[in-house]
This record gives sequence, C-alpha cells and structure tokens, in this order.
Amino acid sequence: MLKQSIEPAQVEAFRSELKTDAVVAELLLQRGIESYDEAHAFFRPSLDELHNPFMMKGMQEAVNRINCAIAKNERILFFGDYDVDGTTAVALMVCFFKNRYDNIDYYIPDRYAEGYGISKQGIDFAKSTDVGLIVALDCGIKSINLVNYATELGVDFIICDHHQPGETVPNCIVLDPKQPDCPYPFKELCGCGVGFKLLQGLSIENKWKLEDLYKHLDLVAVSIGADIVPVTGENRVLAHNGMRLLNEFPRPSFKSLLTLAKRSFPVTLTDVVFTIAPRINAAGRLKSGREAVDLMISENHDEINRMALEIHEYNHERREIDAQITEEALAMIAENPEFSKRKSTVVFKNDWHKGVVGIVASRLIENHFRPTVVLTENEGVLTGSARTVNDFDLYKAISSCEELLEQFGGHTHAAGLTMKKENFNAFVAKFDDVVRSQITPEDLSPEEVVDLEITFNAIFQKNENRMQAPKLKRILKQLEPHGPGNMKPVFLAKNVYSTEVRVLKEKHLKLKMTQPDSDIVMDGIGFNIAEKEDVVALGVPFDVLFTLESNFWNGKETIQMNIKDIRPSI
Repeated sequence: MLKQSIEPAQVEAFRSELKTDAVVAELLLQRGIESYDEAHAFFRPSLDELHNPFMMKGMQEAVNRINCAIAKNERILFFGDYDVDGTTAVALMVCFFKNRYDNIDYYIPDRYAEGYGISKQGIDFAKSTDVGLIVALDCGIKSINLVNYATELGVDFIICDHHQPGETVPNCIVLDPKQPDCPYPFKELCGCGVGFKLLQGLSIENKWKLEDLYKHLDLVAVSIGADIVPVTGENRVLAHNGMRLLNEFPRPSFKSLLTLAKRSFPVTLTDVVFTIAPRINAAGRLKSGREAVDLMISENHDEINRMALEIHEYNHERREIDAQITEEALAMIAENPEFSKRKSTVVFKNDWHKGVVGIVASRLIENHFRPTVVLTENEGVLTGSARTVNDFDLYKAISSCEELLEQFGGHTHAAGLTMKKENFNAFVAKFDDVVRSQITPEDLSPEEVVDLEITFNAIFQKNENRMQAPKLKRILKQLEPHGPGNMKPVFLAKNVYSTEVRVLKEKHLKLKMTQPDSDIVMDGIGFNIAEKEDVVALGVPFDVLFTLESNFWNGKETIQMNIKDIRPSI
C-alpha cells in the first residue's frame, strides 16, 4: 500500500523552509511534522521534553512510599517479569540505587515454576527476607488477589505496569498510564519506561541529579525496542538518547553481547531488537531471567564475558528449539483440513517448550497470516502465547473468551493466557468465532506500507560520489530510532532493469540495477526471494520495494538496497 502523497507545493514549501531534500520533507509531512520547530524536536529529541512524572496517577504516593522506606531503612524488593522489559526495568532500579541505598534485593520469577507476573513464591520470598515493600515492574496490574495476600503478610506493593488494566486494579499504589482516569499524556510507555518515570519522580522530589538517572537510559532504549512499543512521543526521546548512550559509552554487558553476535558499533534500535533483545530473552526462556539482570548490572569484566557467552549459547539453543516446534506446528496445520476453514490458528502439544511458544506463534503467522495462539502444558494447565496480524486487537478478542480462561494479559499485538485442559476445544471454537466476527479482509492480508515512489536520481545528487553514502542516506539516519509509529522508510522504484543477477546460497538475490533515465547503478540484496530470479532477468523491467541500508568496509560507508519485494513492471 502506497501512502497518500503530499501536494507537491506543500512539499516544496516545507523543503525550502527546512533547507533539506524533497524526499525528507515529504517523509516528515507524512509523519505529521509540519513546522521547523516540530522538525527540530523530531531530529533532536531532548530530555527537557520529558513529561513531569507527577502527572501520572499515583506518582506522588509512590515517591512518598519509597522515601518512607529509605528513611526507615526498610528492605525493598524489585520484582520484574522475566522478559526483556521486566529484566531491564529491574536492572535500571538496581543500578540507580546501587550507590544510593543498599537495603534492596531483586526477584525474577521462574517462567515454569511460577509463570508470568507476580507470584505467591515471590511474595513468600519477600516475607522470608524481611522485605517491607515490593516494587513490581512490567507486571501486576491484574494481580488483585496476590496483592491482597501480600498485604495480609504485611508487605506493601507499588505496581509499575503498562498493560491494559481490568475493571478493578489491585488495592495498592499503582502506576500505569493506561488506567482510564490517569491524566498522564503519553500512554505507550513500556514497563521499564514506567519504572524510569518513578525514578525521575524520586530524583526531582529528593533533588538528586537527573544526570545520574540518565546514565542508565540505554536500558530503557533496549526495553522500548524489545517490547515493540511505538517509537513516538516520549518513547522517541528516551530511545534516541538511550541509543546515543549505548553507542558512545556502551554498557560492558551489551558490548559483550554485540561482539558475540558479530555486530560492530554504531548500532541502531533495529540491531538491538535482533541481537541484544533475543539474547536477554533467551535467559528467561531457557534458564532464569535473573541471569540477564546479573549480566546487565555487573561491572566485573571477566564475569560479564562468562555470563554473556552463556546467554549467547542459550540463544543458540533457543533457536534450535523454536525451529523444531515450528516445524511440528506447521505439520499439524497441514495435516488437519479444519485449519483451512478458520480465521485463526490455535495449536497445542503438551511437550512443547513453554519458553518459545510466543516466538513460534510469530513464525506461524509468517506462513498462515491470521491471529495465532500456541499452547503447551505446564503443571496440569494449558499455557501459551498469542500474536496478531496487522492491527487486529488480540487482547480484545481473548477478553471475549474470558470465561474459558484461568488467566490472561497483554495488549493489542501480543498476549499470554492459561486455561484448563478441558476448555481447549471450547476455546478454539469461541476464539475463532470472535476473530471471524471482528477481523476485516484487510487485517488478513499482509501488506508492505510504502512511503514514497522515487527514482534512482533522487538517491544521489548530481555531483555526488557514487562510491560513498549520499547526503540523503545521512539525513535518513536522523529519522532513527525506528519502530512502530516511525518505521524505516520503504521506497518504490518502477521500471528498473538488472545489469547483474546472482543467487546466493540458493535463496538470496544479489542484484545490480539501473533505470532508463539514470546513469546510477544501485547494488541490492533480496533475502529469501531467489524464486523471483526470472522476474529480474536481464532486459526485463520490474518494480522494486526497498529500504536504503549502509555498508561499512575498510572505513568507508556505501549504500545498498535491502529489497523487500519485486514484481514485473506493468
């Protein structure tokens, strides 16, 4: 789908005001940026633009409660979910308090023994270690009974969550901008982001230097990338400054993980999503999320290198497991003709690894594009993860099946759920009925959103060196960090001809391309599209969808097209 083009006169006026390229001007206008000041704020996101944390419902009470705990030397436990968002939030808290208040501890629940979110075991641990206050991070918004249990034991709670609340919230101090009566202006913080706002509030109240908090923004940036929250508004400010910190003064743990992944600096938020995040997640999926926290807070280089290697190997093992389960699930779908009649996919096998079912759900969507739930058995109940397609509201659909579930939580694009085994068939039927009644044909059609149609002559200015990255690419870099709400620009070039075609590893296309009215020859690579070799045969015109990527070699930067799709020219 090609985005609606902006009127040429408006693009030219804005280009002239910004003194920039017409391509960049139109990309900004598409993103709702229409003035010089808005463009400056977009390209130079300042920490001065962060909202006052005390606008968030419950913030003053949360700050007061922590200050009371500090005054009484009360033990504080930071309790975080076992995924990237939860573990980075706990690491943020521990790093911030490390040299400020030492009567603290942290707890990450075991994915298999305890499951998602606040657990009775965690509360019992807190009581046994004389904890008076638990700060829950990236979880807790639906833990009404468990918070009541903690209260009975004399343990207080502050919940820092970003998931959708139910009709009732726990009877404790709650920080969650998605509460209907919360006036906080930005609703899309990740869990680590809510924890950051609590620390910002503490710093302001106690007149602590905010710069000391900002030293840990790399953790917030990693959580924003991993949790796939919109990279707009306050998240853009946090991610931009966090990524700058990660590149200029990399945390030893992240540097070690990137080295093991064979990634060199500078890195982008996209690199974080595909390198750092899966490795941190792998600890919680296969072993313990606590190992990820231990890695991120450590300052011992030998210890960091040892732990990073272990987590890197967990990720390798995780890949093998999810590939095997995906293969089994695809075979299950192929062998059962009922799946072809449904608008959703729900699969279950009792011995699938609980830690990778969310990844498998995403893999299945790549093959069967529809809302997907993957379940396994754990301690007598079915538990699993769900993923959606396009903008179909998965959380709303699962909520409609609430009477068949023991527990569920999440948001529009991803969710977790548990149910009794005897409810499985009823859930399959009810969930498919709900999806069928709510989903649109557009939701069921994978589509690539195209920002602009351009020519090769728009990529390089007339006298630019073709052996170096053009000015356009350098400006496009300033649109980063990319993510939902600010995706990397996708371009369409029509009537393209190949001058050289190679197939790599029997599955990738490597091309050199030009256009009739241009003397520019562009390099491009299309991953996993070797079957389109005939479409790009010499002398045959075709259209190409692509992003512009940098190549670094011998200290020089060049560009190539990362080909998303190819079709014959009409």
